Amino acid sequence: MIGFHITASSAVPTYMQLVEQVRQALRLGRLQPGDRLPTVRAVAAAVAINPNTVLKAYRELEHEGLVEGRPGQGTYVVRSLSAPSPQTLDTLRRSLESWVDQARQAGLEPEHIRAVVDSTIRSLLEVEESA
Repeated sequence: MIGFHITASSAVPTYMQLVEQVRQALRLGRLQPGDRLPTVRAVAAAVAINPNTVLKAYRELEHEGLVEGRPGQGTYVVRSLSAPSPQTLDTLRRSLESWVDQARQAGLEPEHIRAVVDSTIRSLLEVEESA
């Protein structure tokens, strides 16, 4: 089951933070087709937000074809976004953890590490898009 968290200081609207967390869980294989999302009431209580905000997030996910609401049963994942196997993801995660450890040993703070990773991803994606 997915556990949500909200960053109040984020410029990203609360409902979109929830949507992105579900997308990320789908990409990482933590949510699979058939899995049930937490109830609107449970999410609202857990992260102290209005239930309508959770409903808006779930509707957005339905619109994207990732989940479906089943009356009286809940909201279920209907499509995955993960492509690699869990083993591949674990191997890649270990490599990234090793790199992050090296970056920390070199004196980089978390925000610097994020900046390096973000800029690297951006530059790689720009190369792919122009190809």
